Amino acid sequence: MNIPSNLLEGKKILLGVTGSIAAYKSLELLRLYIKAGAEVRVVMTPSAKKFVAPLSFEALSRNRVLDDTNESWADDFNHIKIAGWADILVIAPVTANTIAKLANGIADTILTQCALAYPGIKLIAPSANTNMIQNPMIQASQKMLAIANYEIIETQTKELACQVVGDGAMAEPIDIFFETAKVLLKETYWEDRRVVITGGGTREKIDEVRYISNFSSGKMAKAIALSLYLKGADVCYITTKGNEGLPKSIYTIDVDDAKEMLEYTQDALRIAKKGKMSKPSLNTAESIKLIQKRPFLFMVGAVADFTPKFPQQGKLKKSMLGENWEIELTQTSDILSTLAKDRDGVTTIAFKAEMDSEEGLNNAKSLLVAKEIDAVCYNLLEDAKSFGGEQNSITFITKENQIDLGRHSKFELAEKILHYAQACSA
Repeated sequence: MNIPSNLLEGKKILLGVTGSIAAYKSLELLRLYIKAGAEVRVVMTPSAKKFVAPLSFEALSRNRVLDDTNESWADDFNHIKIAGWADILVIAPVTANTIAKLANGIADTILTQCALAYPGIKLIAPSANTNMIQNPMIQASQKMLAIANYEIIETQTKELACQVVGDGAMAEPIDIFFETAKVLLKETYWEDRRVVITGGGTREKIDEVRYISNFSSGKMAKAIALSLYLKGADVCYITTKGNEGLPKSIYTIDVDDAKEMLEYTQDALRIAKKGKMSKPSLNTAESIKLIQKRPFLFMVGAVADFTPKFPQQGKLKKSMLGENWEIELTQTSDILSTLAKDRDGVTTIAFKAEMDSEEGLNNAKSLLVAKEIDAVCYNLLEDAKSFGGEQNSITFITKENQIDLGRHSKFELAEKILHYAQACSA
């Protein structure tokens, strides 16, 4: 998925780099921040400069790199001022050595001084040999960091620089980018709110190698899932198209046909309505308080209307079928109607694609009453080429209003849809 060029516009990121072989990946992370519109300043430890020259970071960021040799108190180029400037501190990669220092408040490099001076959320992406990262002292240090506003981006298992396959490799730059954006873009309304999203066209099995489907690309659903994730929502994404291009931590359920999509959506809604328990309050006599934000369902998936009545095992041979092949079809269950009871207490936004310019809008409006939903996102298609593009046009319809959201990128449309979805759930 393309990252909008203004996603992090106006955000200030302080990127710390320590002495790990993964330091070269920080250049890609910096490029992603800059591409998304953020202003970035880089601070490096002496060991980090052995792997990547400061000039490389300066060329990408258009800012001087702060290190142990050039701190200045004549201007704002010092660990106090730069820590006060930043909206977030990200250290990627962070070595086992630096993890131990951070956990014990040791500030013997300019980077650890910045970390000690920065009071907000600090993201760290460890990178170390498996035995080092799993050492009990380092594990204990990571747990200690949680009390000082540190959030740890999990390492990955792969072949390490020491030519050993194991846990300890730094997370991919795109995953660090998404976690950074999530901290910066979190919204109170959506934070921890449970949201179920369906996406992609269902695939109705004919035999083991053939199926009936449609041209839905699933891109609109992905855009909504990403937008919600970055706002802090607890997203369950049920899709036929996988989650490529999305944060790995989005909970994704892969499905094939309409029956599976119905069953998993049903289960997801039941879980979403259960709510979650908060920590005991220190200001009241209540020891446990139930917090429940009204869940949402975005039915973006293009569900097939019909499915083969008798799906076959194995592969049907062309020679056995002859020149003409008749497949008996049966109607699939209407997911929105079947989920009527499960949707009780859930704000539901449906999507309706039409090719009839005269009756399409009326068909979309009729869903509000017929399916007892809160809003419909109506999309008038021209032909099959309308699917799979990077842009879309949506009309957001409720019982009270009909709002033309215009033609935009799918992520921009997702942002607009969520704005109006929030309003119709108020």
